[in-house]
Amino acid sequence: MQSSSSSSESGTMKVSPFDLMSAIIRGGKVDPSNVSSSGSGVEVASIVLDNKEFVMILTTSIAVLIGCVVVFILRRSSSSKPKKLEPLKPLVVKEPEVEVDDGKQKVTIFFGTQTGTAEGFAKALADEARARYDKAIFKVVDIDDYADEEDEYEEKLKKENIVFFFLATYGDGEPTDNAARFYKWFTEKEGGEWLQKLKYGVFGLGNRQYEHFNKIAKVVDEILANQGAKRLLPVGLGDDDQCIEDDFSAWRELVWPELDNLLRDDDDPTTVSTPYTAAISEYRVVFYDNADASMGEKSWGNANGHAVYDAQHPCRSNVAVRKELHTPSSDRSCTHLEFDIAGTGLTYETGDHVGVYCENLSETVEEALSLLGLSPDTYFSLHTDKEDGTPLGKSTLPPSFPPCSLRTALTKYADLLSSPKKSALLALAAHASDPTEADRLRHLASPAGKDEYAQWIVANQRSLLEVMSEFPSAKPPLGVFFAAIVPRLQPRYYSISSSPRVAPSRIHVTCALVYEKTPTGRVHKGLCSTWMKNSLPMEKSNDCSWAPIFVRQSNFKLPADAKVPIVMIGPGTGLAPFRGFLQERFALKEAGAELGPSLLFFGCRNRKMDYIYEDELNNFVQSGALSQLIVAFSREGPTKEYVQHKMMEKSSDIWNMLSEGAYLYVCGDAKGMARDVHRTLHTIVQEQGSLDSSKAESMVKNLQMTGRYLRDVW
Repeated sequence: MQSSSSSSESGTMKVSPFDLMSAIIRGGKVDPSNVSSSGSGVEVASIVLDNKEFVMILTTSIAVLIGCVVVFILRRSSSSKPKKLEPLKPLVVKEPEVEVDDGKQKVTIFFGTQTGTAEGFAKALADEARARYDKAIFKVVDIDDYADEEDEYEEKLKKENIVFFFLATYGDGEPTDNAARFYKWFTEKEGGEWLQKLKYGVFGLGNRQYEHFNKIAKVVDEILANQGAKRLLPVGLGDDDQCIEDDFSAWRELVWPELDNLLRDDDDPTTVSTPYTAAISEYRVVFYDNADASMGEKSWGNANGHAVYDAQHPCRSNVAVRKELHTPSSDRSCTHLEFDIAGTGLTYETGDHVGVYCENLSETVEEALSLLGLSPDTYFSLHTDKEDGTPLGKSTLPPSFPPCSLRTALTKYADLLSSPKKSALLALAAHASDPTEADRLRHLASPAGKDEYAQWIVANQRSLLEVMSEFPSAKPPLGVFFAAIVPRLQPRYYSISSSPRVAPSRIHVTCALVYEKTPTGRVHKGLCSTWMKNSLPMEKSNDCSWAPIFVRQSNFKLPADAKVPIVMIGPGTGLAPFRGFLQERFALKEAGAELGPSLLFFGCRNRKMDYIYEDELNNFVQSGALSQLIVAFSREGPTKEYVQHKMMEKSSDIWNMLSEGAYLYVCGDAKGMARDVHRTLHTIVQEQGSLDSSKAESMVKNLQMTGRYLRDVW
């Protein structure tokens, strides 16, 4: 072993570069047989100190080498990708807004939308307002983006002066997804007149066929007034069952006199010099050679790269199982479908909804291609800005979709079978080469043609393609067609008919086929129900069908305490969520939980045709997951018997269960069945509780307010 004195006498130890590198890599000691010093076991640290110049050169070289490798890898990976098309507008991280007091009046227009209509109205109001009041600033805001935290809502609203709300109501009087957070905060906020500086207007979007017609708009309007804000005009009640555009137009005309008083100076003209005409929206379109246009065609097929799945970022899911639930003797069809979500990260809870994006049938796409007179292989991209990057100037442009072929765009993104709006008729008129056709289209969209539009288009359920076929000279360019004429295909929502306790890697759907003749004689095939019926499951082929899906949370949940009694009413496919409920209760019972009593009222036409999930339901009864199953067959006896009739037969049981704290659930058709069930429930409460009509209605409303009477209706 070397003595300590010998190492100190050496002064400096010269090591070869290769020895030094080897020592550093090993993190140990230099091989003494290869060093010029006679000492052994020398620490790397001391060697480094004695070779400073070399170490500097070495570390610099390594850094440069690593950098070169990284650049090489990046360039190689980018060169393997197809040639990029002109990119869509990049995502920009929002900077905190700085309030600038420029002396101008500011008007904020909020929207809560499910399909885009409320957003379109909000932007249309802003566009015309900007033309009328050039000294004011109008800002259109997605109400979900208004505040990151709930505390910010109050802080920001207090600073507002003039606001307008466009709020849609869907389902059983529920807010839209993007308005849910605001609505919950606003309705739960403690009272007090804290909005005395605020002036406001509200326009609601709903359907009069539903019980809670425009509930969200009415509630927000009332709370705003109660909290000190000044109502500028009565709440607008848009009715999608008729012509909601006319409702909006009538309400908008009441807005201008109010804004004249607030935004015009004494020296301003009292009226607009020329009548305002909304410009027809149009994207900038870039076309590509086929060889340069391979991207975008598989946009749904790739992982979306988001940790959270939603309507904008769906999850690709294969069809694992598909089977027909009706017997061959039935003249209708109902599909049981299972989406495979294993390994996707997508999860759900019992009672949630699944949103499904489906594609247009090939026959529908072919008809659209023929009417447009363009090649299906036309590759293009849509842009909301000019070539220099500045905005086109129209705020009403809907979000664009990825670059793709025309066939792909019509298949995946275009709602070709809905009735066209009046604004779409005006856009078609602007591009009709036949003056007679153009005049006819403008007439249908005008106030004078209101009744004709209501009859010829709305009542007859004429689709966009049917209207275009009646006016063959209308050949709009793609930028106009996708911006102003054809709406975006929307996801279809279904009540999930399974429980994750039983099927954690599958989402089950129960879907009745939509296949009916319209008044014009056209056979309407439901977009998603037809796709589901014809889908190819994994159990039959590796090349199976798939769809982009996402889960929407619901408040249609079982009581937290499994011992609480439940009453379920769901005829036809209204059984779907209750199948999930019963799977959940079965799993809980298997795990040793004590279950409260449960009733299920199910209805169908004939037990030999459409008694769906019959064996499963009987098994739930035998296992104790379901206490009693009551089925109404509407086509078996001399008189039609529905679930509400069976409810009356069991009125004493229902009343006793409600008296013990039971939850009551209804799922199915809102326009018919749900209304009849509601009236029957009122009758049961009135008769069994010996109450007068007003007290019975008060009790039913109390059940709703306390979350014990829940409805999943469509």
